[in-house]
Amino acid sequence: MPHAMSQRTKLHLHDSLTDDPVPFAPFHSRRSVVYGAKGLVACSQPLAAEAGLEILRKGGNAADAAVAVSAALNLTEPGSCGIGGDGFCLFYDAKSGEVKALNGSGRAPAALTLEKCRELGIDGKEIPFLNINSATVPGCAAVWCDTIELLGSGKVSVADTLAPAIRMAEEGVPISEVSSYSWVKNYDNFLKQSPNFAEMLVKDPSTGKLHAPRPGEIYKNPCLAETFRSVAEKGKAGFYEGRIAEAIVELIRSQGGVMTLDDLKNHTTTPVTPISINYGGPEGVTLHETPPNGQGLTALIALGILEAIQEQGKVDLHKTEHMSALWLHTLISAIRLAFADTRAYIADPEHSRVPVEELLSKDYLHKRADLFDATKSTPVINKGTPIASSDTVLFEVVDQYGNGCSYIQSNYAGFGTFAIPKGCGFTLQNRGCNFTLEEGHPNCIAPNKRPYHTIIPALVTRGDQKGGDLFMVYGVMGGFMQPQGHVQVLLNMLHHNLNAQSTLDCPRFCISADVPDDREKLGDIGTKVYLEDGIRPEVVEELKQMGHDVELLTGHERGMFGRGQVIQKLAGGAWAGGSDPRGDGHAVPQI
Repeated sequence: MPHAMSQRTKLHLHDSLTDDPVPFAPFHSRRSVVYGAKGLVACSQPLAAEAGLEILRKGGNAADAAVAVSAALNLTEPGSCGIGGDGFCLFYDAKSGEVKALNGSGRAPAALTLEKCRELGIDGKEIPFLNINSATVPGCAAVWCDTIELLGSGKVSVADTLAPAIRMAEEGVPISEVSSYSWVKNYDNFLKQSPNFAEMLVKDPSTGKLHAPRPGEIYKNPCLAETFRSVAEKGKAGFYEGRIAEAIVELIRSQGGVMTLDDLKNHTTTPVTPISINYGGPEGVTLHETPPNGQGLTALIALGILEAIQEQGKVDLHKTEHMSALWLHTLISAIRLAFADTRAYIADPEHSRVPVEELLSKDYLHKRADLFDATKSTPVINKGTPIASSDTVLFEVVDQYGNGCSYIQSNYAGFGTFAIPKGCGFTLQNRGCNFTLEEGHPNCIAPNKRPYHTIIPALVTRGDQKGGDLFMVYGVMGGFMQPQGHVQVLLNMLHHNLNAQSTLDCPRFCISADVPDDREKLGDIGTKVYLEDGIRPEVVEELKQMGHDVELLTGHERGMFGRGQVIQKLAGGAWAGGSDPRGDGHAVPQI
């Protein structure tokens, strides 16, 4: 009889650390909806979800817990977010039925004009991803503090909400698979972009060499713990003044940037009025988004066009087969029309007027719907004339009081600039890449201006009144995928009765929002449409026959389709949570 050890050696135990990328699981998840009677957190990292639950257990509300989740994600998924980036918040106040919003995006330095960009040798249409001048003022620390002050319960402090993340940074956290993948893939950029790269890498105890954390490897960041402790003790001044601010400016200016201490000191969060659109009348829902400079307007326009298409009798989405060619063609067409407008008009409203009311008017949405053909795609789409004259993390939290919070933060492109201010433990965002360098464009770079922003939380209430009951907090992260994901996830539920988990399991499409070089020939929006593995082959072929330029993506390429989170309020009072199978996280209830 063979020795027992020889039997064990035949097992292929997954017990070692490796740099090998881990492929995505087969498409359809086996996750069940997660239900909770009190609070519930849905996010892309389990340890970050636990940080939010810790604050809920202390009596904090959904806004307080969202800040704790946000900070913890700096440790578990820094390839998507960090205190060096921006954040936005949507909050449903159960007492008043009011939806409130905070714009936590940063501005360009006061000295960064279009002329200065040209002087610095930036000659293209946009600032390059790894150019230090793509770093706008980080808005995250301020919006954390303001979320707690303006929307919080009053029962917990900034220090309380940052305590779990500080503990995680000091004690270390094991890194999950998807997060590790982006870290390993971008290892070389840390070495190229920052002299302080060691602060966000780990050292092999046997060789002394630095590397990106592998799946399951413990990652500590004592420098980030000190950064968080400074904010916990001094509030916004602990980040935008003193040691941290000085380290940010020193690093940026050492690489040819123009940010100053005054740029940081003068930063403010902006409380804003959400924008919204009703879908389905009194028996339907109202989708709420943050206003420009965010791109939530894209989702609202697309939803309005889809309703207009149905009112015109061209398609009935309620009777259209789910994930059929007609279903996908209709949604793709509406979203392309919406992007053609928003890429042209969205900008910082403090610098130029964005015609939100006109873009969402019934008459205008019907004019855009007139361009829809149910039998074929429209390759040339230009922006309309609505006026008579000329890698990201998103998470959802609800609480036992009935409040809901949809929160999103991002570095923009993965780790952003990869530039780490000395002794701070985080990378600076490259959000300034979303400015255009086209003179006269509403979104052209200018001093103290916020760029077109891709990150957007979403929140849905019942009925056609802005003060309606909460239906769900949700969102889909991922650059220009976000408004597209908002529309797809919501319509899966409204027209095909999918639950909070199954709506996220469905394959998605992503339209390339790139504006062509030859606008006169191709219009204001591209034609490329990426389809996710799981869409039936015959549907892919039918879309091609309709004239769509489609490409199927599999494996890690599916990251393009974002990672969503959903928490729905059920009629009986319980919460139902879902978390995207494309990510590392889950939904978890408070007990």
